[in-house]
Amino acid sequence: MFAVLKTGGKQYKVQAGDVLRVEKLAADAGEKVQFNDVLMLGGDAPVVGAPFIEGAAVQAEVIEQIKGDKVINFVKRRRKHSSKRTKGHRQKLTLVRITDILTSGADKSGVKVATGSAPAGEAAKAAKPAKPAKKAASKAEAPAAAAAADDLTKITGVGPAAAKKLAEAGIESFAALAALSDEQIAAIETIKVKPEWVEQAKELAQG
Repeated sequence: MFAVLKTGGKQYKVQAGDVLRVEKLAADAGEKVQFNDVLMLGGDAPVVGAPFIEGAAVQAEVIEQIKGDKVINFVKRRRKHSSKRTKGHRQKLTLVRITDILTSGADKSGVKVATGSAPAGEAAKAAKPAKPAKKAASKAEAPAAAAAADDLTKITGVGPAAAKKLAEAGIESFAALAALSDEQIAAIETIKVKPEWVEQAKELAQG
């Protein structure tokens, strides 16, 4: 019996006793791991997943953590006095031995599911604490605005720019502007509210 499993973005056809080199797993030598992404089970009655077979798994024992063959990356830019660079890379791999192929009951086996270890850069990003949220600009505590925002440009001296700044301060209706106290007006930093605006807002709010 054989199985086709997927790990590290690659597919492998395996059977019990096979030794594989797979992308590095977060497991120590001697530890048993389980691959749950099984695409196909072969044998007398082959089963093909869509894309994976539910309940199927491949179990393996970690032999050791190794590195792959060195890959040379050579870059040369043509033209006179062009630059060139040569560097080598050895991919981190895990050597495993297939021990068993399960056709069902993978979730009840109790074996650790094989997962890849995150690259150093991604691990650092995950460990980095999130930036604190920016403090919101201080605004006056405006009363609850009307259900529909009013056209504040109807007030003499309030243009589109001033209306936008009032909206940023939470004032979007005549009633909200008319209800402002002297302390609330002084607390608004985005725009200087004029007393005549408040008086006109009172009249417009009354209809």
